[in-house]
This record gives sequence, structure tokens and C-alpha cells, in this order.
Amino acid sequence: QVHLVESGGGLVQAGGSLRLSCAVSGTTFSIATLAWYRQAPGKQRELVATITRGGSTNYADSVRGRFTISRDNTKTTVNLQMNSLKPEDTAVYYCNVAARGYSYWGQGTQVTVSS
Repeated sequence: QVHLVESGGGLVQAGGSLRLSCAVSGTTFSIATLAWYRQAPGKQRELVATITRGGSTNYADSVRGRFTISRDNTKTTVNLQMNSLKPEDTAVYYCNVAARGYSYWGQGTQVTVSS
């Protein structure tokens, strides 16, 4: 019954920006830890950013200073603002919600950064 609907992926040039959004329904969003992961071809899935119920954030070293994760507890969305994009940011990005001992995943959205 938990559904995650992602949007905002696409093709951009290096140095450009994208904003990913994930609309969440069917769980206690306000107490959940939210995260974005990504997986490039031939690579393991890696954690990009997290935000806790209290608003504390953490970022992978590769994106810190360029990406910003945020949440809207009224709209029950989690967002990832991506600035100064690099070709190495190219990957499928996945939204994740962790609440009440369970973890839920979106289907992923493709982000492609051209040089």
C-alpha cells in the first residue's frame, strides 16, 4: 500500500541543474527517514543523501555542496535539488522511505549528464 512516485529525471548538460521529486503515500511520512540512492551501469547502488524526521541531512562526499535533499511533511514529498551536475552523476536515482522498521523503494528515474 506504500507508493513512491518519482519525477524530474532527464537529460542535462554538465553544469546544469535538475530537481527530483518523490511523492509518497501509504505510510507515516512525518516520522520516516528519507533518502536518495543512485546506481550507475556496472556499479553498486550507492547512498546519495538522507534526511531524518528531525531534518538532519547527510550527503555522499561526491555530491556534498552540490546536492540538497529536502522534505515537505504537508505534501509528503522528498526532493533532491542537483546543481553543478557532472557526467559522473549519470545514474538511475531511487527514492527510499524507511518507517516503522520497513523500507520502501521507488522504481527509479534516469538522470543523464552530458559533457
